[in-house]
Amino acid sequence: MFWTLVLGLLGISVVAAFIGMNLLNWTLVIVAVLTVVAFFTNVSALTVVTVSVLLAAVIVPLNVLPLRRRWLSEPLLAVYRKLLPDISATEQVALDAGTVGWEGELFAGKPNWDLLLEQQWPSLSEAEQAFIDGPVNTLCEMLRPWEISHELADLPPEVWRFIKENKFFGMIIPTEYGGLGFSALAHRAVLQKISSVCTVTSSTVAVPNSLGPAELLVHYGTKEQKDHYLPRLAGGEEIPCFGLTGPTAGSDATAIPDTGVVCKGKYKGKETLGICLNFDKRYITLAPVATIVGLAFKMYDPDGLVGDKKQLGISVALVPSDTAGVEIGQRHLPLGVPFQNGPIRGKDVFVPLDTLVGGMKMAGHGWRMLIELLAVGRAITLPSSATGGAKLCALATGAYARVRKQFNLPIGRFEGVEEAMARVAAYTYATSALSRMTASAVDLGEKPAVPSAIAKYHATEMGRRVVTDAMDVHGGKGIIMGPRNYLGLGWQGVPVGITVEGANILTRSLMIFGQGAIRCHPYILKEMTAAKLQDQDRGLEEFDRHLFAHIGYSISNAVRSLLLGLSFAHFAVVPSDRKTARYYRKLTRYSAVLAFASDVIMLTLGGKLKHKERTSARLGDVLSQLYICSAMLKRFESQGRPAADHPLLAWAFHDAVYKMQTALGKVVDNFPSRAIRILLAVVIFPLGRHERPPGDRLGHKVAQLLLSPSATRARLTDGVFISDNSDNAVGLLEMTLPRVIATEPLERRLAKAQSAGGLDEMNPQNQLEDAVAKSIITPAEARELKTVREMVAEIVAVDEFESSYLRRSESVKRTAVSEQAA
Repeated sequence: MFWTLVLGLLGISVVAAFIGMNLLNWTLVIVAVLTVVAFFTNVSALTVVTVSVLLAAVIVPLNVLPLRRRWLSEPLLAVYRKLLPDISATEQVALDAGTVGWEGELFAGKPNWDLLLEQQWPSLSEAEQAFIDGPVNTLCEMLRPWEISHELADLPPEVWRFIKENKFFGMIIPTEYGGLGFSALAHRAVLQKISSVCTVTSSTVAVPNSLGPAELLVHYGTKEQKDHYLPRLAGGEEIPCFGLTGPTAGSDATAIPDTGVVCKGKYKGKETLGICLNFDKRYITLAPVATIVGLAFKMYDPDGLVGDKKQLGISVALVPSDTAGVEIGQRHLPLGVPFQNGPIRGKDVFVPLDTLVGGMKMAGHGWRMLIELLAVGRAITLPSSATGGAKLCALATGAYARVRKQFNLPIGRFEGVEEAMARVAAYTYATSALSRMTASAVDLGEKPAVPSAIAKYHATEMGRRVVTDAMDVHGGKGIIMGPRNYLGLGWQGVPVGITVEGANILTRSLMIFGQGAIRCHPYILKEMTAAKLQDQDRGLEEFDRHLFAHIGYSISNAVRSLLLGLSFAHFAVVPSDRKTARYYRKLTRYSAVLAFASDVIMLTLGGKLKHKERTSARLGDVLSQLYICSAMLKRFESQGRPAADHPLLAWAFHDAVYKMQTALGKVVDNFPSRAIRILLAVVIFPLGRHERPPGDRLGHKVAQLLLSPSATRARLTDGVFISDNSDNAVGLLEMTLPRVIATEPLERRLAKAQSAGGLDEMNPQNQLEDAVAKSIITPAEARELKTVREMVAEIVAVDEFESSYLRRSESVKRTAVSEQAA
């Protein structure tokens, strides 16, 4: 009976851990069970007393706080302080920046799906939608990507003028300062549509609305700075750029060597207290045309002119580009995508103190300002642009694969092409859901530091895969450059998005999990804060409370990981819709697994985890895929669970879950400690690794969704620009697609007659006339076939150039660069 009672109590404890019962409630349950056993069963009193005494030896010290703190928490706190990794001031700023939203639920191991499903699904306001339907569409119609990229190496003057007049540079500036005051969702919609046409233009519009002078002024500027600059920025009178990166400080932005020394000098003829700046920046978008430069530098006050502190830290100033000593360099050419980008330099540039964004009170707070705003800007700019590019690829690739025939079949019917098209469609679905969720988070008041890193990395990486697959499907059509090519310029510029705003390798290996592990974990940051408190008694009290909550949390996630793995997640409590319930169950299981694995790895590696970048990257992959799957489910639910969209969700979901399993498998297989490796393997994969990538049948269903107009295809590609002008290559594709589908029965009728030897095989025109004469088709059908064939011929055609034109084009580029430098 002794062991029966022990096993029974152990089973109760497992259930308590699974549901997340706290220590006190577990204790009360154990006491209640022992009481019932003692008085209402035939278990001997000796057995009950023995078990009770053994349990009391554990339970009493845990529940009597003075004993627990003295015997357990105090010694553990001393060890913890020794093991606690050093966190630099800049790392601390990064940890403190932003807010924690849905990613915190995922990291905690027991996501409350009702919170996600009840979250608002914002929509555009009437004014925002009118802007999309009016000025944005007009701008897109004006754009000629080939002319911009290969003839002018710049936007035409009329496009610059239109952008300024319609306040495209003022989307994030409040209406009281003359801006548009748009939501993040509208900001996303604008960039998405423009990027589906021309990456040069989308980059030009994106930068003033991302991390830069306008954003800095809105959040930190003085009243005088806002009143002076914001109306001018909104109306395009001032063109902004922001200088952070330099030759020796790229990803390690805090290592900038640029300096600003407080001193006295002459400014506009008067002696003024100001800053002498020396800087060397590169890769600065809009620098060649900028009139106002946002500048990050390290500020020093060696003579104590503004206070006792000699090294004030990173600060940000607004410097007019015509200030004496400022040099706007010649242009960079990022992979042949000629958006305005180049270096800026300054030697002994003197500016007054009021050029500091926010004035002297914000001196030394530049890194915090940049990190906080990057958490917002990175959530919108690149994910939106990647989404626009992916949607264009999905739209055009599906249409092209239907109208382009080989071996008398649309190429989209071949299994090899289907494989690529399935990725195009599903990754477009995932990218769109991800970018929308992060933009919506901003509109809901969050500063999504971790989701913005997830969105930046995965949207650009999925975008890279989508355009690569699209190019493969298009074949020669995709690689011959010219006005007819709607893919090549986008493919050419993909590495730019991969590199900027935090290079993707850095973002994946250091930022996603590096920030997420501390920011999203429910206890680690609290424990670290408690350990650093100067008040020893309060520090011990706080540490004790969070430590034992953390221990319970870890035990719960270990039990949940194991049981959900053994039951294929059937014990998880999730929304009950038949089609999607299994998706929520899988995510609940992997959420618990991530929480468990993170705790074990952080406990065993401690501060060394900062240098275990592969492990950090793989755990970050799991968190990212959990977030992406959540975004897709939120989209599916908010759009009314359209059954026709389910194959897209299913393919993207299975792909994501397989990636989670792969990432966790590499964590387990490569962990340095054999004992921990075994523990992780048993708890995470108790029945082995059973996830599989999406199957061929599902891939076929997904690929076919791109080949003909439908509500699903329209939802998937919603927000891209489709011209009604047949001179526009993508517009012509969309006009041709339904007519090709409508004439396919006629083509089959002709092919059947031709194979029987009843039609002229040599001349297509004679073939049609012969078919009419033999009553195989009607004259009207022949005319339609002739028109459709001409349209298809124009679609599959590629551009040709005289050698003199190509030489002249290069000369124009060189001349434009020289003129700009002059």
